[in-house]
Amino acid sequence: MANKLYTDEFKQEAVNQIVKNDYPIKDTAQRLGVHPDSLKAWIKIYSNPQSTSQHQASKDLSSENRKLKAELKRVTEERDILKKAAAYFQRNFSLRETAFASFVKNQK
Repeated sequence: MANKLYTDEFKQEAVNQIVKNDYPIKDTAQRLGVHPDSLKAWIKIYSNPQSTSQHQASKDLSSENRKLKAELKRVTEERDILKKAAAYFQRNFSLRETAFASFVKNQK
């Protein structure tokens, strides 16, 4: 069976049915079409408001961390390209400078 993704609102509402209305976990899981173990995990996360805000903060931090890692990778690649370009132009400039110096020397 494929993993289904449920919205936070769906999970919160499922937890509310169990916690506030005292519905049995097994019946609620069957009615909603989810596994009872999923409901138990959601209860741990969503049953108290503090853990809900901590869960949201954790999701926000994970999202920001993922974005920052992607940006760091992109900027690092750009830096490496610029380093290689600078080395290439420096090498070519040195060769031209040497060739020019030889040309001037031979002109005398």
